[in-house]
Amino acid sequence: MSNRVPNDVPIRSLHSTRRSFLGRATSSVGGLALGMLLRAESADAFAPSASSGVAHLKPRAKRVIHLYMAGGPSHLETFDEKPKLMAMDGQPMPESITKGQQIAQLQGQDLKCFAPQFSFKSFGQSGQRISSLFPQLGAVADELAVIRSMKTEQINHDPAHMLFNTGSTITGRPSMGAWLTYGLGSESQDLPGFVVMTSVGKGGQAQPIAARQWSAGFLPSRYQGVEFRSTGDPVLYVGNPPGVSPQLQRTTISAVRGLNQIHHDAVDDPEILTRIAQYELAFRMQTSVPELMDLSNEPQSTFEMYGTQGGDGTFAANCLLARRLAERGVKFIQVYHRAWDHHGEIKKSMEITAREVDRPAAALIADLRQRGMLDDTLVLIGGEFGRTPMSQGGTGRDHHIAGYSYALAGGGVQGGISYGATDELGYHAVDNVTHIRDLQATILHLMGVDHERMSVRFQGLDIRLTGVEKAHVLRSILA
Repeated sequence: MSNRVPNDVPIRSLHSTRRSFLGRATSSVGGLALGMLLRAESADAFAPSASSGVAHLKPRAKRVIHLYMAGGPSHLETFDEKPKLMAMDGQPMPESITKGQQIAQLQGQDLKCFAPQFSFKSFGQSGQRISSLFPQLGAVADELAVIRSMKTEQINHDPAHMLFNTGSTITGRPSMGAWLTYGLGSESQDLPGFVVMTSVGKGGQAQPIAARQWSAGFLPSRYQGVEFRSTGDPVLYVGNPPGVSPQLQRTTISAVRGLNQIHHDAVDDPEILTRIAQYELAFRMQTSVPELMDLSNEPQSTFEMYGTQGGDGTFAANCLLARRLAERGVKFIQVYHRAWDHHGEIKKSMEITAREVDRPAAALIADLRQRGMLDDTLVLIGGEFGRTPMSQGGTGRDHHIAGYSYALAGGGVQGGISYGATDELGYHAVDNVTHIRDLQATILHLMGVDHERMSVRFQGLDIRLTGVEKAHVLRSILA
């Protein structure tokens, strides 16, 4: 039997969704009623629920910059000082602490205490205790709220990344940036509302990450994060080929838009509207992206502050670019540094990693402050989990989920405070225990969104970023 399509079959009959087919079947009274219901379903399928939408609360932040330390930075060499662990270096970890606990790669091994590899110092008027490895972050310590009682559920990297970014380990859920741009929109008309940048770094095993960490999931794909490359053109093919003028490009896109609109009118597919919007955004980006990357108006003092001349693919260059994206109205910016997986040689590796991250992270916070942007920009510094107080191979630390640290600055957060604590060996979060869901709820709250009301019905369920288990806004850290 031939699979060829007869020439007289209309194209729209070959690409018909269930909803559009039934929506056109309204010749009878019953069909008319069904069509009315389906049109209502189509209108609401990807709209926030009736109790959701913009401005549940007065927003304290307009945008988020997440400095994502992928691989699991050790809280014991960054923000969580443990003198008792130092005193017990080399001694067996008490079984009362580790019995029945989930461990990644240390199963069946002798669990021995591993002292913090660097001293801690008091910084700022607040006296925040921060590792001596991070003097520049120490210089902005009075801007930081340090959460020392984080915990998560996933002990391996990929599912832990999924849980932090999407609130679930189920593939296909929207990421936090997608939720925020979907619910709140973006101030930028010429750049994506959600941008992702990555750098590998030199201080540890390169942590693999995947585009599903910034996916739109079941939301229309126009809300997904757009990855900007760290070197060369941040977006491929952003320039016109030789011989193609802006006027010709505009004419071409207008013609494509018209064809896509005809297709959408026939099949009622929301992804066609996404395609139309993305073509238009891509055209505007042909002007906005070169302007974004033109650093000629940045003074030399800015380059010195960040430790980069820009465009070199480093974390420092991406931090500078993050500030420029924030100035241009981008809602959610993730800057991944992928060198925090320290299973061995943590002392040597941390020295390298800290040098790559300390100055640009602190520079971003200070730069936002001097430009009057920090109060409405929420900056996050941390990873998917922490590292064990026990040694791995004598020189490294394994994955750890029961207690670790995160730092926040700006965006309605109090500066110069500490929140929560782990036990005296840094194993369990014991005071003001903070699950990832609580941090997600707090981020949404600061952006003006009630996490319990921001939901979308999908496959018969009302799905939200923080899931169905109870999450708490961390009101004690709010300014």
